[in-house]
Amino acid sequence: MSKSIDTSAIKKLKVLFTIVDRNKGEFYLDYISQFEVNSQMLLQGMGTANSELVDMLGLNIHKAVIVSVVREDLVDQILTGLEQRFSTIKNGKGVAFAVPMSAVIGVNTYQFFSNDRRKRR
Repeated sequence: MSKSIDTSAIKKLKVLFTIVDRNKGEFYLDYISQFEVNSQMLLQGMGTANSELVDMLGLNIHKAVIVSVVREDLVDQILTGLEQRFSTIKNGKGVAFAVPMSAVIGVNTYQFFSNDRRKRR
């Protein structure tokens, strides 16, 4: 007897990339986690501008790269909130974008990423 899956309840997932100054990484990590995000990774990044340009423009090349798996229905709300914070927080500028996640293998993995707490039968 095969079990059918209710595909109407399945929400698509996206991978959200947020790039900010390294000293703001934890702040933005905490902000994004408020949106039912169960999987995030904070990486250290470094810009590629040459040292003369960095000195002349006063750039900070040490970046935090936050990689988050989020439900597609929450992406616009998260990006809007990030945009607001980028413009209002002192030295809080950043870049954020989302790309589709094309596949997830396993029901339990999907339920974890989508924060779907319904129990399987």
